[in-house]
Amino acid sequence: MADATVELELPLRLVSSLNQREHWAAKARRAKQERETAAWLLAVHLAPSLPCVVLLTRIAPRSLDDDNLRGAFKAVRDEVARWLGVDDADPRVRWAYAQTRGRPKQYAARVTITKETP
Repeated sequence: MADATVELELPLRLVSSLNQREHWAAKARRAKQERETAAWLLAVHLAPSLPCVVLLTRIAPRSLDDDNLRGAFKAVRDEVARWLGVDDADPRVRWAYAQTRGRPKQYAARVTITKETP
């Protein structure tokens, strides 16, 4: 396992599923697409050894409040945890969330994984 920082940008428009009034199948399709995108881009990297910090940053023209931000990253978080070989509740992985303003119509998700020093 590599101990270098892994940073990638996912071409995703993350929305708060908590506020979406959509059919369950549409929600499932969106989550599957988010997980597949994350899986493809993570596959070319070596997972860092644990413990580590995973910073999930949403890039969009408008921001979300804290609970909606976490909800928007649910599928991505699950896929990162699977790639690391752990459950997303594993205490060796610390999850952090951020957001930054993008240009109009610019949407993405940045995933930064760094080795945590004791």
